[in-house]
Amino acid sequence: MVTLRSHRELLQMRKAGLVVWQALQLAGEKVHPGATTASIDAVVDRFFNSRQAIPLFKGVPGRVPFPASTCISVNEEVVHGIPGARSLKEGDVVSVDTGCKLNGWCGDSAITFPVGKVSPEVQKLLDITSGVLNLAIDLMGTKTRWSEVAREMATYVRDAGFSVVENFVGHGIGQKMHEEPQVPNFVSPQLRRNNDFRLEAGLVIAVEPMVNMGTKKTKEMPDHWTQSTQDGQPSAHFEHTIAMTPDGPWVLTGPPTEKELREEKVSGTDSHG
Repeated sequence: MVTLRSHRELLQMRKAGLVVWQALQLAGEKVHPGATTASIDAVVDRFFNSRQAIPLFKGVPGRVPFPASTCISVNEEVVHGIPGARSLKEGDVVSVDTGCKLNGWCGDSAITFPVGKVSPEVQKLLDITSGVLNLAIDLMGTKTRWSEVAREMATYVRDAGFSVVENFVGHGIGQKMHEEPQVPNFVSPQLRRNNDFRLEAGLVIAVEPMVNMGTKKTKEMPDHWTQSTQDGQPSAHFEHTIAMTPDGPWVLTGPPTEKELREEKVSGTDSHG
């Protein structure tokens, strides 16, 4: 069952979303050739701790409990990469996915960053993946059901010559990281028959397109978490937590408004001293 949130609850989720936005800005500043993925995770972990925010990913159950505050996936890694000693190189792409709980409410977001200068085809992959997320946000303001959005998302990606990952989808979010409904970035018979949902005020979902340069197929790596493309070609991942309001979609993990900057003194790195 989909839980619709009140305006008061959305305001609480926005506070968590702003912390996630800030964490990703800090992570992006650490993305450069020679940086390790563990060093990027450490920055996010310290920032969450400074804001009394609980990392959503750390300790998630699995064959091995997830050990970090971020999922960091490099090049052919699609999602759920474990931060470690790997050093980034010029031309890599690195997806940083993170979330936190603040005062009982969750936010979840992801950005894929280029490391230095990337090839034109890789830059196109990043542009299309961020573009399809922006398309979804725009369509949420005009469509009635999620399937209408998902259909146009898939067409946008495929028309660009890339593939939509189908093994992993977005999700509802609120007081838990993963709630109903499931939020695919494509249309399947199952979505049409059983899992479609209305885009109505109070709905909060994490929309997270994952786009591969080659095949859509993925494989799990020996660490029991990292998911990689089967053909070894690059992948990109962008995500926002988005609420539906009577005035349209509200990106809860988006940058602060001028009013929020004045009221909360929220800023990127300045907020961390």
